[in-house]
Amino acid sequence: MKKMIKVAVIDDEQTILDMIEKYLSRTAGFEVTTFSNPQNAISRIDKSYDVVLLDIMMPQMNGLDVLKTLLEKAPELKIIMMTAYSTLDKVLKSHREGATHYIMKPFSSMKALEEKINELVS
Repeated sequence: MKKMIKVAVIDDEQTILDMIEKYLSRTAGFEVTTFSNPQNAISRIDKSYDVVLLDIMMPQMNGLDVLKTLLEKAPELKIIMMTAYSTLDKVLKSHREGATHYIMKPFSSMKALEEKINELVS
């Protein structure tokens, strides 16, 4: 029996959280937990999660700081950084800090996101 993929989504935009949660849980069959507050996410995310989708720009805390903290707790996490404000500097810095992948919002395809998660977990 195939293990259910467990995904955490951290974003300050509730519409993004709802859209990702709805698609990944209903269409892809993933177990999805959403967090609008990065501090709550840090306290609850552990190595039981397979993939974390993490927004870079949040008012409460910088996504790169969240990335570092999560990887200190659980270095095996696969973390996909998300942003609507891409710069080459942010992409390079997120990869240096240990991000697995980087995607732009708005998403061009939720199916592509699902496929990337499956690729990272397999």
